Amino acid sequence: MNTRILVVDDEQSLAKVVASYLERDGHDVTCVFDGPGAVSAARDRSPDLVVLDLGLPGLDGVEVCRQVRTFSDCYVIMLTARGDEVDKLVGLGVGADDYLTKPFSPRELVARVRAMLRRPRAATAGATPLEDPPRVFGALRIDVAAREASVDGAPVPLTRTEFDVLAALSARPRMVFSRRQLVDTVWGDDWVGDEHLVDVHIGHLRRKLGDDAAAPRFVRTVRGVGYRMGEG
Repeated sequence: MNTRILVVDDEQSLAKVVASYLERDGHDVTCVFDGPGAVSAARDRSPDLVVLDLGLPGLDGVEVCRQVRTFSDCYVIMLTARGDEVDKLVGLGVGADDYLTKPFSPRELVARVRAMLRRPRAATAGATPLEDPPRVFGALRIDVAAREASVDGAPVPLTRTEFDVLAALSARPRMVFSRRQLVDTVWGDDWVGDEHLVDVHIGHLRRKLGDDAAAPRFVRTVRGVGYRMGEG
């Protein structure tokens, strides 16, 4: 079955070029050119992946992503016309999985899409999901087979990428993962981009888990090395 991709950009010529490259790669592509239309199309078409421009009329990409995340866990690649790190971090903070800064090559975007859609599921690390019992870290319970996490019994709504990062860390709780190791596990070893997006996803994951980076209960920073699960 062809993957459904939604391309959202108010530069219609760029959106159509991107769509043509993705269609040649075998995907079913829909183009939308404004924010409100993007939310409606995401709800109606249930895309597997959204290519989402940050600067949109009606609703900007951040708000579109925020709204889409209330009903979909599709992958989101954010596009920004500025190299401003704040835009990138804000975009990822509302649930984008990856980002590209304009100008970019359509071939580069297609490569990112391919890598995203064939990402290994971190849930499969170590044990077969159906055989993997829930992982418990104090108040945090991670059910890898069901792809669910809860703290003190209350469900924690995680995106696919956030859950994959948590699953990767919890599969080997005493191991310290470098950014590159997490990228290879979650995004795939053919992914190319800014490895600091790992820090953004860790930060967002901590916020949802109610985990204080200064006194962590669940995800610990090992200075100069990376991240691991468990207590000190």
